[in-house]
Amino acid sequence: MTKHDPILAAAQRARAAIPDDSAMLRAAADLAREFSVADPRIFWSDMLASALVGWGAMAGAILIDNVAIAIGCAIVSMLALYRAASFIHELTHYRKGALPGFRAGWNLIVGLPLMIPSFMYEGVHTQHHARTRYGTSEDPEYLPLALMKPWSLPLFILVAALAPVGLILRFGVLAPLSLLIPPLRRKVVAEFSALSINPAYRRRAPEGDFARMWAWQEAGASLVALGLIGSVFAFGWKPLLVYMAIHAAMTVVNQLRTLVAHLWENEGEAMTVTAQYLDSVNVPPPATLPALWAPVGLRYHALHHLLPSVPYHALGKAHARLMETLEPGSPYRKGNYAGMMPLVGKIARSTMNR
Repeated sequence: MTKHDPILAAAQRARAAIPDDSAMLRAAADLAREFSVADPRIFWSDMLASALVGWGAMAGAILIDNVAIAIGCAIVSMLALYRAASFIHELTHYRKGALPGFRAGWNLIVGLPLMIPSFMYEGVHTQHHARTRYGTSEDPEYLPLALMKPWSLPLFILVAALAPVGLILRFGVLAPLSLLIPPLRRKVVAEFSALSINPAYRRRAPEGDFARMWAWQEAGASLVALGLIGSVFAFGWKPLLVYMAIHAAMTVVNQLRTLVAHLWENEGEAMTVTAQYLDSVNVPPPATLPALWAPVGLRYHALHHLLPSVPYHALGKAHARLMETLEPGSPYRKGNYAGMMPLVGKIARSTMNR
C-alpha cells in the first residue's frame, strides 16, 4: 500500500490534488441547470417495461421444461431485472416531488421482490458524492481496489454471487430476531443495512419520516424472504433456485460494473472534483455492450459525478454537448474508456504489480 512507500504516497497525494479544471466544471454547471428535470413518462415506462419483461422471463425459466429455452429466459430475466433494479440509483438523486409515487412503485414492483428496498441505498449513496468523503475511509462505496492484493478481486466478485443468500438471511432471519434482541438490532442497522462495499462503514439509525419508510420497506422485504423460504415446501426447490441463480447473476454483473466504475487508485486522500472525475469512468458510444452491463445511465458514471442531479435519460445529451464544446485537451476526455475488459485488465495488472 502507498502509505508504506514515501514515493508512492507522494504520487498518491499529487493525484488527489490535481487542480480543478474551471472550463470543465463551468460547462458541467451550465448543463446541470439545463438538463436537471426528470421526465416521469420515461422513468415509469422504462421501469415498468423492464420489470414486466424480467418477471415474465423468470416465470418462463421456472415453468418451461426445455433447458435451452429456460436458460434463454433466465438470461433475459437477469438483464431486464438488472435494468429495473438499477433505478435504485436514480431514486437517491431525484428531487422530492419530481416523480410522484415512483419510489413506492419501484419498491413494490422491484425492490421488495428482489430484497433490495431503497432504504438500503438512500442516505448511503449520497455520501459517496460528498466532496470531502469521496475516496476516503468515510466513503461507503469506495475501496482502493487497484492497490490491494490480487486475491481481493475474485473475493469482490464471490461476495456478490452470494448476495441472494445473504439477503434472505438478513431479512428472513436477522430482521425478525433483531426486533426481539436490541443489541442484534443495533448491529443489523449499523452493519447489514447498506448496499456498500466499504466493510468499515457503519450506518446510523434512521429518524423521522425516513425511519417510517425504512420500517415498511424492511417489513415487506422480510415477508418476501420468508415467502421464499416457505416456497420450498409449497412448490419444491426449482422456483427458489431459479430465482436465486438469476438474482446472483444480476448481482455479479453489477459487481463487475462496479469494478470498472472507478479506477480505485485513491487511498484515503481528500480529492479535488477533477481528481474524482479522473478516478471515475465513462464508457460512451460507439460501444454498445455497456447499454446492457451499465444500464440506466451508469455507462456515464464519471459524468454522473460531475452532474449528480441530472437524470439518466439526459446524460447522453450532456456527454455529447461536453465533447463538442470542451477543448481536445480537456480532462473530460480522459475519463472516457472503450469497454469493460480493458478496465478489468488494468485493475488486475495493478494488483499483481503491487
